[in-house]
Amino acid sequence: MKRNSLFVLLLILATNVSAESASGFNISAKMAQGPGNVTVTDTGRIIMSQHQFYEPQYSVVELKENGNIIPFPNKELNDRTTNSKLKLDSVLGIRSDANGIVWMLDNGMRRGMVPKLVGWNSKTDQLHRVINLPSPVTPKDTFVNDFAVDLKHNRIFISDPAGGNNAALIVVNLETGTARRILEGHSSVTPENLDLIINNRPVQIKDASGNLFRPHIGVNPITEDLQNEWVYFGPMHGLNLYRIKATDLADEQLDSQSLAQRVERYSAKPICDGISIDKDNNIYLGELAENAIGVITADRNYTRLAQSADLSWIDSFSFGPEGKLYAIINRLHQSAVLNGGESISKPPYFLIQVDALAAGMAGR
Repeated sequence: MKRNSLFVLLLILATNVSAESASGFNISAKMAQGPGNVTVTDTGRIIMSQHQFYEPQYSVVELKENGNIIPFPNKELNDRTTNSKLKLDSVLGIRSDANGIVWMLDNGMRRGMVPKLVGWNSKTDQLHRVINLPSPVTPKDTFVNDFAVDLKHNRIFISDPAGGNNAALIVVNLETGTARRILEGHSSVTPENLDLIINNRPVQIKDASGNLFRPHIGVNPITEDLQNEWVYFGPMHGLNLYRIKATDLADEQLDSQSLAQRVERYSAKPICDGISIDKDNNIYLGELAENAIGVITADRNYTRLAQSADLSWIDSFSFGPEGKLYAIINRLHQSAVLNGGESISKPPYFLIQVDALAAGMAGR
C-alpha cells in the first residue's frame, strides 16, 4: 500500500471509532499506523509518536477532536526527505510538561542521526528547544526510549536499554543543556534472563546472519511521582521495579557508584513497556505476556485491572485532563522486527482510555 493511501486509511479508521468497550478500558480511537507513545497536554491535545518499527510516514502526529490525524507539530518538521538536523527521524518517547512544552525524544536510528530532545511549545506553536545527546552520553548501541520531565529539579530523566549489559539512565540538565550517563550496567537497569512469550509465540529477532534470538531488553519503563520526589524505573525484561530520589539523580556531585547505593527495590512487576503514575502513587503498566493492564498500588502489591485480546502490547500511558488515563496498543511483538523478520501485525491499532484508580497529572 502506498504511503498516501495508508494515511487516508488511518484518517478513516480514526474518524469511525466504535463504541467498543471492555471491563477496565474502552477504545477511544482506531488507527491504521502503529503508534509508539502517547502524551496528552493539559488542554486535552492528544499527541502520539509513530513507532519506527512500522516505518511511518510521520514520526509524530496529533489526534484531533474531529478524528483527523495530522503531523505534529507540522509536516515540515516531520519531512524526512531532507537532511536537516532539526528534522524528526525516529521519535518514541514523548511527554508534555506543565508549561505546555511537548518534549519529543528522537533516537535518530532510521537515518543514523545523533539522538536529541526536541521541545515544542504547544501553546505558542513555536520551537522551544533542541538538546543534542551525542556520544559518550549515547553509545553506539543506544536506544533512548522513554523519559520523565521534572520541572521542580529542571531535569529530564531518560531510560536507555542500549545493548542490555550497558543499559543506563541519562540525566539532562534543562538549565545548562548538558547530559550525563549514570548507573550504566547496574542491576536496576540491566535485563534479567527472561524470554517474553505472548500467545504461545516468543518475541524474537533475526540478526544479519539470519539467526533468531530472543532479546532481553534493559531499562525502559520510567516515571516520577507527582511530588517530584521519587523516580521509578526498571528493565523491560525484569520482574523488579526500582526507585531513586529525584534530588539524588539531579545531584551532579554524585557518581554512578554513589547513586547505586541509593537505588531501592520498590516492588515486583511483570515484563512491561511504558508506565505511568497517579496522585495516589498507583503505577500503571501493561502486562505484555498476558495481554493485560495492571497496577502496582501504593502498598507495593500488583493487581491486574483488565485482560483482553485487544490489549495486545500496551506500549505507553499518559494522563490527560480530568483524570483520564490513555494508553497505546500497537501489537509490537507482531512487527517484523520482533517476530523473526516476518510481519503479522495488521491494523487497526488502538488508543484506549483506562479506568484509573485515581486522577493523575496531564502529560505524565
